[in-house]
Amino acid sequence: MTGTRTILCFGDSNTWGADPQNRGVRYPADVRWTGVLRKELGDGYEIVEEGLPGRTTVWTDPIDGIMSGKEYLTSCLQSHRPLDLVVIMLGTNDLKERFSVSALDIAMSTLSLAGLVKTTFSRPGITIVPQVLILVPPPIKETGLFAGMFKGGEEKSKQLGEAFTMLSPYTDASIMDASTVIVSSDADGIHFEAEQHRKLGSAVAEKIKSMLVEL
Repeated sequence: MTGTRTILCFGDSNTWGADPQNRGVRYPADVRWTGVLRKELGDGYEIVEEGLPGRTTVWTDPIDGIMSGKEYLTSCLQSHRPLDLVVIMLGTNDLKERFSVSALDIAMSTLSLAGLVKTTFSRPGITIVPQVLILVPPPIKETGLFAGMFKGGEEKSKQLGEAFTMLSPYTDASIMDASTVIVSSDADGIHFEAEQHRKLGSAVAEKIKSMLVEL
């Protein structure tokens, strides 16, 4: 491999690294799944962390303000280019009762972001169009502090994997179901324990190695 491969990780509080045991606390860089990913990939890779707590796929939050990933993604991509790969893990916040959207809507919204990556880089003067890896978030649990906020979300979250599978023929993005690797914490129902970050980072590293093989 020649040069440095740059990978943008675009997500919400689980990419930011929220500790489910301590509200508002962020895991250290080497504990977060993005940090594990950086270590697993080793030299020749740069990981750009773009995690925002509360971020949705495309919805503007009536309580928390502009949280739409769609509204920020284009400028984010342009800021960090050239990029070889964009990892998108969003959808958990879309499960909030206030948005009233289905699992299929969430999957479609996520795939629209993958499409936005492609169109952003498909213009004169840009020679590298990054690949896209979508991480389907694991099911949430309606427990603890966030139970009321995510009322009805647990059942919908269990349908996400099937929704993405149904839509996979309509995108050239790679899709990885994180529920095959990790689970959400029992503490708050939506965030990941440190060990789950380790597992996810390692699994994503293996997936990325297979996507960015030398030709």
